[in-house]
Amino acid sequence: MDWKRLIDKSWTLFLDRDGVINVRLIDDYVKNINEFEFIPGVLDAFKIFSGKFGRIIIVTNQQGVGKGLMTLDDVNKVHDYMLKEIENQKGRVDKIYVCPQLKSDPDNFRKPSPRMAFMAQHDFPEIDFEKSIMIGDSNSDMEFGRNAGMFTILIGDEPVKCKPNSKFESLFSFAKILK
Repeated sequence: MDWKRLIDKSWTLFLDRDGVINVRLIDDYVKNINEFEFIPGVLDAFKIFSGKFGRIIIVTNQQGVGKGLMTLDDVNKVHDYMLKEIENQKGRVDKIYVCPQLKSDPDNFRKPSPRMAFMAQHDFPEIDFEKSIMIGDSNSDMEFGRNAGMFTILIGDEPVKCKPNSKFESLFSFAKILK
């Protein structure tokens, strides 16, 4: 069965941010708009996704807030900029879920915990995890998707223990097959 042909407006797309939408800063965090750089093709990908998926959700761990390197307001300013650029290119994002907690915080909801997926489902009750795709670039992203019962797609070359359902070079390379 060709799962790509099954995707319609009843499906939800979950996306990681750093390393999928924007260039990941190695051993650092995107703390402001000047440090945020879209990966080539991402804005075109969002335009395609907006015509295919009923919901588009970003789920992102932002531990730099918990470490005191930036504030939640700093993260929100980056997200406001990102959303404006996506919308300017005829794309959309329905909501962004951010986990600012440290890994060491008890009862945190960082990926790979599926709690951000459940928050999204609470806000958008039509979300069906069996009709959802999680796209990320790390093991925690793949585990997050698997823990919520989603189809998982790995972007890039990072070795992961949690085997994804599929793998693509970039977000745009996945989007192109949906056209």
